[in-house]
Amino acid sequence: MKIMLVEDDKKIAWLVSEHLKKYGYTLVLPPDLKEVMTFFEKEIPDLVLMDVNLPFYDGFYWTKKIRQISKCPIIFLSARESSMDQVVALDYGADDYITKPFSYDLLLAKVKSHIRRVYGEYAIGNEERVYEKNGLRYYPERLEIHYGESVEFVTKKEGELVELLLVTYPEVVSREAILEKLWDTQDFVDDNTLSVNITRLRKKFQDVGLPDSILTIRGKGYKLVLGDLHD
Repeated sequence: MKIMLVEDDKKIAWLVSEHLKKYGYTLVLPPDLKEVMTFFEKEIPDLVLMDVNLPFYDGFYWTKKIRQISKCPIIFLSARESSMDQVVALDYGADDYITKPFSYDLLLAKVKSHIRRVYGEYAIGNEERVYEKNGLRYYPERLEIHYGESVEFVTKKEGELVELLLVTYPEVVSREAILEKLWDTQDFVDDNTLSVNITRLRKKFQDVGLPDSILTIRGKGYKLVLGDLHD
């Protein structure tokens, strides 16, 4: 399991990381606290440990941003003890709140509990959705595309695009349909924004072993091409 720790105190970050690593967890820390979301979308962690007092933007801000694309557990680690801070954290989407200084055994127990709740035996609705065509599989809850033994993570927008291409396959998806699904509009989104998302998704398809799988159909839209692959 991968845990993202968002903490500006290097000593606390090191202590938390070393303790959790002993129990088999992988810890990742954003190197730039101005780019927490970029790092999150790259790493796609299973759980987030979030400090409140951070430079640039506080933990409430980043939690709200994460909740726009992910339901992964978020546990606050904060020296702020007021009940109002805890209420705000929960309102913004946090799952738990631990005040500093804290017991590392308590932190470990909380981490295990939330991972069991979301991914383990206590998870609600373990039957996750999967879209599959000719060996290509997309898991929307995990934001993962699979082909053979290869796996790539996608952003929420990229995932919505994958879903649309798979549901429509083998037909062409119009530009208008994509804009309606991804941005709820056909206006105010320039072609470059859509092209960037298509380019990124093509690269991820290529990385799982499906090069040239998204065709541009001039004047119409985009089409998923999976050749003569077999289920």
